[in-house]
Amino acid sequence: MQYTENGPLGYYFEEIEIDQTMVTRGRTITETDIVQFAALTGDYNPMHTNAEYMKNHPMGQRVAHGMLTLSYAVGQLYQLGFMERTVLAFRGLEMKFSLPVFIGDTVHVRLTVKEKKEMKRLGGGNVIAEVKILNQEGKTVQSGTMELLLASKPTS
Repeated sequence: MQYTENGPLGYYFEEIEIDQTMVTRGRTITETDIVQFAALTGDYNPMHTNAEYMKNHPMGQRVAHGMLTLSYAVGQLYQLGFMERTVLAFRGLEMKFSLPVFIGDTVHVRLTVKEKKEMKRLGGGNVIAEVKILNQEGKTVQSGTMELLLASKPTS
């Protein structure tokens, strides 16, 4: 990442390398996160919002919405800075939800670039990356692929 008079600038398509790996810092999931996400989305499934109901459930406690965890992961990835003012489009996402995320769990993300394809007519190139969301024990709670369109480096 570089810094300009206009602030930080992420990687251009040409600067991304196959097998390049980036890891985010952690983010602890709180009860407030779950309550606010339920209010924002209207998803008041008792698995997320009813502690008494979940006492008798096989998981034994409330779980974070899968989409809440995924949304935080996207934010955590953006905070790494590699997409800052160079991402042209978020083109796709495919994720598998493998393990529950509970209140108090801390998640971080590991992204590894797997494919690159130049797309000059779109102003850059397509990048496909493997994404793993890991909990505090290093266990994968979600995994899949993310597809981004990154800008090409200007020819000045």
